[in-house]
This record gives sequence, C-alpha cells and structure tokens, in this order.
Amino acid sequence: MLVIGSGAREHALCEALRADPTVHGLMCAPGNAGTDTVAESRPVDTSDPLAIADLAAAVAVDLVVIGPEAPLVAGAADAVRGKGIACFGPSAAAARLEGSKDFAKAVMAAAGVPTAESRSCRSGAELSDALDLFGPPYVVKDDGLAAGKGVVVTADREVASAHGEVLVAAGRVVVVEEFLAGPEVSLFAVTDGATVLPLLPAQDFKRIGDGDIGPNTGGMGAYCPLPWLPPGFVDDVLSRVLRPTVEEMAHRGTPYIGLLYAGLVLTATGPRVIEFNARFGDPETQVVLALLESPLAGLLYAAATGTLAEQPPLRWTDRSAVTVVAAAEGYPGTPHVGEVVLGATGEGILHAGTRRGADGQVLVAGGRVLSVTATGPTLEAARAEAYARLSTVDWPGMRYRTDIAAAAVRGEISVSL
Repeated sequence: MLVIGSGAREHALCEALRADPTVHGLMCAPGNAGTDTVAESRPVDTSDPLAIADLAAAVAVDLVVIGPEAPLVAGAADAVRGKGIACFGPSAAAARLEGSKDFAKAVMAAAGVPTAESRSCRSGAELSDALDLFGPPYVVKDDGLAAGKGVVVTADREVASAHGEVLVAAGRVVVVEEFLAGPEVSLFAVTDGATVLPLLPAQDFKRIGDGDIGPNTGGMGAYCPLPWLPPGFVDDVLSRVLRPTVEEMAHRGTPYIGLLYAGLVLTATGPRVIEFNARFGDPETQVVLALLESPLAGLLYAAATGTLAEQPPLRWTDRSAVTVVAAAEGYPGTPHVGEVVLGATGEGILHAGTRRGADGQVLVAGGRVLSVTATGPTLEAARAEAYARLSTVDWPGMRYRTDIAAAAVRGEISVSL
C-alpha cells in the first residue's frame, strides 16, 4: 500500500494500516520523521498527479490512499486509476465538492441537502450586497482550497469586507453565508460511489487560541465520540446528507469514491452542512482511527474496488479518544522552523510538520508539528492522558490549546432539537 501525504493524518493512516495483518508492504510519500518509523519513505511531488501515479506503478502497489486535498483536486486519483491501480480518493471532478464551495452548494441544492443560505460573489458590489443580506456575524469564505484558513467569521463588517475584497481582487470567487449557531460536528463516510458507510462523529477545534479565539487554523485538536449528540444523529445525517450527496454525484456522472467528510452545525432545526471535504480530516482522523477495531486496509480497498456492500459492519472500541495539536511559533502565519523537537517518539505521538536532521534528530518543518493522541475509558481519562503525553514534548516556541474537549468533559455542550 502507498499513502500519499506528510501530515499527522497520514501518520495515523500508516499506523492503522500497519496493524492490519493483510498489509505486507507499506510506503508513505513523501512522509515525515514519524511515518518513516512505520512505513518506507519515498520522495514525490504531491502537486504532480503523474508523479504520484508513476511512483505507484514503479513500486507495484495494490492500493494508493491519497491523504491531502490538493492532489485529489489536481487529479491524482484519476492518474493512479489510469495506471490500472486501485485508489482510495475521489476523481478531480468529484473532489470539486471540496475544491469549490460554489460547486458544493449547487450539489447540495440539487440533492436537497440542508445547508446555510449563501451567495457567490465575483465583484465588490456583489460582496457588499451579500454582507447586507445576511448581516452579522459575517461568514466569508474563499471558494477554493485554503488549507483551512480561507474562512473569516466575524461581527466586524470591515474585517469581513476586507477579507472578501482581497479575494475578489485576486480573481477568486467569494462565498458569503448566513451564520449558523450551534456546535460543530465532523462526520466521515467511506463510499464506493453507491454504498455509504459512516464512521464515528468527532469534533475539532479550528481557532488557534483557548476559548475559540484568534484566526482559523487547519485544526488544533479533536475528540471522539461526542457524548452530547442526540440519538439517531448519524442515521439522520446518513439519510439527509451523505446518501443524497453521493447519489447526486453519481447522477451527474461523477461517482464519488473515497472519503466524504461532512462538516456540520447542529442548529435548533437539525444538522446543516457548512462544508464538504474530499478526504480524511486532520486532526479528526487521529481520534476516529484510534477507536476503529475493524481492519482499515480491507475497508479502503473495498471502497476503491466497488465492493463496500460486502464488508461486515464496522467494529469500534467503547473508549474515547482525544488529540492535541502542538504547533510551531508563528502558526497559523509563517511558522518558525528548524528547532529540535524533544520527546518526539512515544505512544500516540503522530508527526506532521517534522523532518530528520543530518544527525537523525527530529526538527520542526511546518506549522502543525505533532498530534498527541490518547484513548481512555472515558473522555475525561483520554483528555488527561493526551495532555500527560504532550507534557513530554518540547521545543522553543511550541504552542497548543489547553482546552481541547474540556467543555464536553464538563458537560457544557447540549443540543435541543
């Protein structure tokens, strides 16, 4: 098997795949200083679909699992399948669900999927009209990929307008939405284009600072499962969101194969979609896979080969999982890199922005450096263990949130539907 990517998501995928007895060879390209301890590292330009496909053919793998969104949107899955190799990941046409928020809105409208009302803006005048229409809090999004940092949610009209004006000036489409109030939930589903199999719901934390303050990031932590979810939540989302979306994509002649990630808000009238992603989310993958007992390789291969309906029901532990992201100084802006990471090995320490120095030491190489993950018999125990493991890690300027899963542990999250 070949995993494409270099983040903690890919490290988590490699750990889960390595534990599957059917996997006899595992590679990660380009990988990082953590994946190289569990998988053979191979260099590759992840922005080049043909380079990914050529690598897969050269090493004669049975399955390619593409982690990040950028190569999927660029057509990496198409290129791999063009070599006759099974691939877990949607085609470029299907990955537009993440690559274009405007396209995703059109799909949801056709499928009857509940989502926020929105306007797509291509000029300053359209932007201003949309901000007037929806009012504060303002939700302004870059239509395309932005590594989780293209969204501004603010009560300040000037901040919202400035963000949108910069995007419009750069020739980008800007999506302005109504603000949805309620807790957010991430729900992954594995699909082969027909069968849709949901995983466990998780919640992540996008903003850099405790109490959800500061700019958006790629995610600063997550936990799973969610004890406050109403009964029947997963079945409801499966029937109202996931299946209709997969059916609409098939109807359009662009079957969706891979991981469909629904980002949801639980409003007073039920769950509504705020975004789709075309791949495993990071850092939610770290906690979801920590609780999965079913072999991962067979599941992903079945999705890639159209045999998901033949898979047995998924098995899960009855434990809880928490992951806390340790980030570099300067993140989510320009991170400080090159520092030596102390305590970079150990149970539950998943690497993201790391590389090996000439002497083998682990060095900071990106914004989100590590995801420190733990499970426990309760959410409180898992949280305590995750922060205990984090206390063994250090480098100059390391930053992290101290409140991951804290509100859920204290019972402060509730949903009334």
